[in-house]
Amino acid sequence: MKTISNIANVLPKHVFWDMDSNKLSSKKDKDIIIPRAVLVTTKETFIKDITLLEDTYTVIEIYNTLKNTKERISNNVCRMVSERYNMPEFLRYKF
Repeated sequence: MKTISNIANVLPKHVFWDMDSNKLSSKKDKDIIIPRAVLVTTKETFIKDITLLEDTYTVIEIYNTLKNTKERISNNVCRMVSERYNMPEFLRYKF
């Protein structure tokens, strides 16, 4: 795991459509960065997207942040994260 000072150089800029990604700190703003990085991920892009996060954050940071976020992360993404890390499944939406 390495600390990235400017996350805008690593993640696609479109995931931060409503803010200046150049002002984000990988340490201070992980509650924004982690959910946004997987907000629009699909089964096909999940490995690429999650790997970008794993270069900066620990498994526990990623898992806990996604488990507790208020961002609209799909249940499919929640399941993929749980499976990847062999952790208890969590869902954003319960029907």
